[in-house]
Amino acid sequence: MVADYIHEGIEKAHHESAACLIIYLNTPGGLVQSTRVIVGSIMESPVPVIVYVSPGGAHAGSAGVFIAMAAHIAAMAPGTNMGAAHPVGIGQQPDSIMNEKGVNDAAAFIRTIADKRSRNMQWAEDAVRRSVSITEKEALEKKVIDLIASSEQDLLLQLDGRRVGLNAATVTLHTKGARVMPYEMSFAERILNILSDPSISYILMLLGIYGIMFELYNPGAILPGIVGVIALILAFYSMHSLPISYAGLALIVFSIILFLLEIKIASHGLLAVGAVVSLLLGSMMLIRSDSSLEFVRISLAAIISSTVVSALFFLFIIGMGIKAQRRKVTTGLEAMAGAIANTMDTLDPTGTVMLQGEVWNAESMAGKINKGEKVVVKEMRNLKLYVEKANG
Repeated sequence: MVADYIHEGIEKAHHESAACLIIYLNTPGGLVQSTRVIVGSIMESPVPVIVYVSPGGAHAGSAGVFIAMAAHIAAMAPGTNMGAAHPVGIGQQPDSIMNEKGVNDAAAFIRTIADKRSRNMQWAEDAVRRSVSITEKEALEKKVIDLIASSEQDLLLQLDGRRVGLNAATVTLHTKGARVMPYEMSFAERILNILSDPSISYILMLLGIYGIMFELYNPGAILPGIVGVIALILAFYSMHSLPISYAGLALIVFSIILFLLEIKIASHGLLAVGAVVSLLLGSMMLIRSDSSLEFVRISLAAIISSTVVSALFFLFIIGMGIKAQRRKVTTGLEAMAGAIANTMDTLDPTGTVMLQGEVWNAESMAGKINKGEKVVVKEMRNLKLYVEKANG
C-alpha cells in the first residue's frame, strides 16, 4: 500500500509539473519486496525526489536506509538517525544459508543505489552487514546524506539552486518561496494501510475463523457468520502481501480443533493445554521473514492477548453453552418425567392426578394407588401420565 502511495505521489507531482517531491521518512523498516518497488519508483522518477528523515527523533531503519539512499537528495532533521535495524523476529527464522543469501543480495542492492547516487558505498554495505547506525551529523560527514535541515522551510531554502541528475538530464531546483502542496492518503488508502499491519491481519483472521465456526455451530445466528466472512476476507487481503508461514497457519487451525475437542471430550485439560501451546507457536510462526532485514512481525502483546481470549472463549463461553444444552429439560413434556403428582381419586388402574396445578388423566403402572397419595411420573403417552407410587 505504501509503495503504491509513493508511486502515485510521484505521478501526481510529474503531472502537476512540481519542482520536486518531498517524502517525510520515519520508519523502522518493512518488506524487502515493497522496498524494492519504492526504490525503483524513486530511481525512475521523472521529478526530483527528496527524502527527509523528520521530525526530530525520527529513524530511517532497515528498509528506510534503502529509500533514503535512493533519493536524489537525502536530508535529515537534527536529532534523527539512520541505520540498519536487524530485528530479532518472533517465530520461524530462515536458516543460515538462506539468511546469508538474503544479506548478500541486500548488500549488492544498496551498493548499487549508493553508486548511482554517489553516496558512501562502504557505509551503505556496513549498514546491511553490520547493522551500523549513525546520527545526522555523522551521516553528513560520511557523505551518506546531502544536508541537514531543521524545518521544512529550511529544507526548501537549502534545496534552492541545487543541481540533481534526473535520468539522462540535469535539472536545477527552484524551491525558494515554493508553495508546498501536501499529498495525503485517501480515507480508503488509510484504512487499507491499517489493515496491512500484521497484528491487525492476525486478529482479523482469528475473528473470522471464530465467527464462521460459531455460525456453523449455531445455524441461523446470521450476525457471527456475516462478521466472520467479512473479517476473513479482510485478513486474506492483508495477508496477500505478507510472508505467511503455512506451518504457523496450520498450527492455529489445529489449536482451534483441539479447543473444540476439549469441549466435546473429557480430557482433564490435556487438549486445552495442547490447543494453547499450538495457538501460541502458530501465532509466533505465522509471519515468516525471508530476510533478516525485514521488520515485519506480529506484536507479542497481540499474540498473548489473542491466545488468552481464545482459551477463555472456548473453555468458558462455548463450554458453558454446551453444558447448558446438556442439562435436564425443565419445561415442556420432557420435564414431566420424574415429576411428583398427587392423586385426586383412586387409580385402579386409571384416574386423575394433580401435577403442577393441572389435572391429568393417569394410569398406575404398579397396582392400585389410593386417593391423596403421591405418585411419580414415569412417562407420558397420548396425553396420559403413567405413574408409580412415590417411595417415602
